[in-house]
Amino acid sequence: MSAEATDPGAPIRRRGRPRIDLRRLGRVALLGPVSRDRLPDAIGHVAEAHRGHHPDADLTVLHKAYVLAESSHRGQMRKSGEPYITHPLAVTLILAELGAETTTLTASLLHDTVEDTEVTLEQVREQFGEEVCYLVDGVTKLEKVDYGAAAEPETFRKMLVATGDDVRVMSIKLADRLHNMRTLGVMRPEKQARIAKVTRDVLIPLAERLGVQALKTELEDLVFAILHPEEYEHTRALIAAASPGSAASGDAGATATEDPLSTIAENVRAVLRDAGISAEVLIRPRHYVSVHRVRIKRGELRGTDFGRLLVLVGEDADCYGVLGELHTCFTPVISEFKDFIAAPKFNLYQSLHTAVVGPGGAVAEVLIRTHRMHKVAEAGVIALGNPDAADGVSAPQTAEPADGERADPTRPGWLSRLLAWQQSAPDPVTFWTTLRADLAEDREITVFRTDGGTLGLPAGASCVDAAYAQYGDEAHSCIGARVNGRLARLSTVLSDGDTVQLLLAEDATSGPSPEWLDHARTPAARIAITGWLGAHPQDPQGSYGSRPAGRRPDPQPMASAPSGSDRSADRAATVVVDRPDATVRLAGCCTPVPPDAVTGFTVRGGAVTVHRQECPAVARMQAAGRTPVAVGWGDAAACRVTLVAESFGRPRLLADLTEAIATADAAIIAATVEPPSEQRVRHTYTLQLPDAAGLPALMRAMRDVPGVYDVSRAQHPAAAV
Repeated sequence: MSAEATDPGAPIRRRGRPRIDLRRLGRVALLGPVSRDRLPDAIGHVAEAHRGHHPDADLTVLHKAYVLAESSHRGQMRKSGEPYITHPLAVTLILAELGAETTTLTASLLHDTVEDTEVTLEQVREQFGEEVCYLVDGVTKLEKVDYGAAAEPETFRKMLVATGDDVRVMSIKLADRLHNMRTLGVMRPEKQARIAKVTRDVLIPLAERLGVQALKTELEDLVFAILHPEEYEHTRALIAAASPGSAASGDAGATATEDPLSTIAENVRAVLRDAGISAEVLIRPRHYVSVHRVRIKRGELRGTDFGRLLVLVGEDADCYGVLGELHTCFTPVISEFKDFIAAPKFNLYQSLHTAVVGPGGAVAEVLIRTHRMHKVAEAGVIALGNPDAADGVSAPQTAEPADGERADPTRPGWLSRLLAWQQSAPDPVTFWTTLRADLAEDREITVFRTDGGTLGLPAGASCVDAAYAQYGDEAHSCIGARVNGRLARLSTVLSDGDTVQLLLAEDATSGPSPEWLDHARTPAARIAITGWLGAHPQDPQGSYGSRPAGRRPDPQPMASAPSGSDRSADRAATVVVDRPDATVRLAGCCTPVPPDAVTGFTVRGGAVTVHRQECPAVARMQAAGRTPVAVGWGDAAACRVTLVAESFGRPRLLADLTEAIATADAAIIAATVEPPSEQRVRHTYTLQLPDAAGLPALMRAMRDVPGVYDVSRAQHPAAAV
């Protein structure tokens, strides 16, 4: 196998481009100004890479930025012994290779000047304009002298706020961190570990969310080498052992017997050629962390596990054409198929994923995408430039569109949510820990609001999270939700594509209970709930504010209910039992009424208890071997029934319910009302109806009372019989 994994010590570069000697560039940079008719040799590599993506780019501003950066950093050296100018040059080259536009490269060359030299932001603004000044300011660190231990988290907070207006700020930071990680070996081991952990917890998730896979994968390998050196060396040895001879890549220098992936690649090329589909088929080596994950998942690596096939085509429709040919001519592994073209990932990634079985049973994973999709998959938002302007450059966007949604794909929803909750983080420690927890969520779902809008939430989010995402602090008064049209608890976990309607109490003074924290997954919800609970300390009775905290209190009787025998007497007269002189009781657990399908069971003393056939007690007694008794309804129409009304608390609710019952000509025999729990109230009514046929209309009338969301027949646990 001749797969090339990313070497954590080597920069990303195009195939065929010679390795750049930064030490030589450093010496060139020290030679001073050059003639006006040519670019300095030190920036020539950047210009070459930039022109590869932007053939018509004006390099004058890059020349000007390089001259200022070189002169201001002159005399400064890195810990590795290289002239400091080699660092901004290397960062700029990384971005140029990924296709960043001229403004980003200009700011990248200058990104450390304000922080480490006498150059001021005002000078940058005067010479290069407001946009470059904004980017440079966005990546400039806050001084430890002013912020102490809070300098790092507050720097990231500042950087994220700037990224919200221009995502290129984070692009420069990611490239800056990549070059620093490449040269981290000169630092003490404990400092290497600290920087690697921050990179793992913050920068790598940000690179993933921004879709910059080229930076993310190399950062992962560099962190892997520092934090897990033994596993890293073991993985390096496995990759080296799988590489046949000195082959440079999986699609050259290897025979079919040496490299099963090359054999499958040749077969795929032949299939697509015969089908008339123009496509480029490459072997894409896995990087070290990817190989390590596959080994952990499978236990033992196969020959095809060191790389994947990458099929590049011209149009979206060709992707599905390739998929059809592969699934026709090879045996597909259906469980491996994923369509990220029809449903792109939240980081803009688009591709078709599948796996096919080749000769000898070898299984190869295949990625199918267009050339443009591949560029976006590698460079993410860097490849998109700044879509706010036709020429790819514009001033930072500071205002939201009128509809409150960002149409710009370089300003994703997760970033807007992050910016929203960070404003509420009370201190740097809370912000820093919450940021890491938020970035650890690597999957996103979309739920629909009933007004036609959408909410983007992390996977595993609940109705509590949706409430705070939609209403902010107004969600403190949320008392319930409907998910896909059905009433749901606030703890309900939402799925991708759900429709959610949040229900707010009319009483704006109510607030969340501590149990909400058990169901809140998003930082915005947790910070808001914690803040409210902190401002409303628990009283001696164990409640917060006006809302009970915890269990549902015991029900309080509104009127005394008659005893069980009395309750059954009037109703039992309508039941016909095939046993002369038998005492008949209607079960209180299910309160059967005509025309319910019913069955009976003989209990102690010879009495017959009548249950609705769907009553859980019927199944229990049949399982215990009890013999059912045939029962039916007589001619009498009157009946007594127990109904349970579930509602949200509000003034005059009890009066409106009793009025609806009276309007239906039903008499209230007994009633209980439980104290509110999370603004919900349960009413239980025992009613006498003149005609059982009127029961459905009565239940509909009770459901129509504002605030009532459900009315059902009582289903109490049956007593031992």
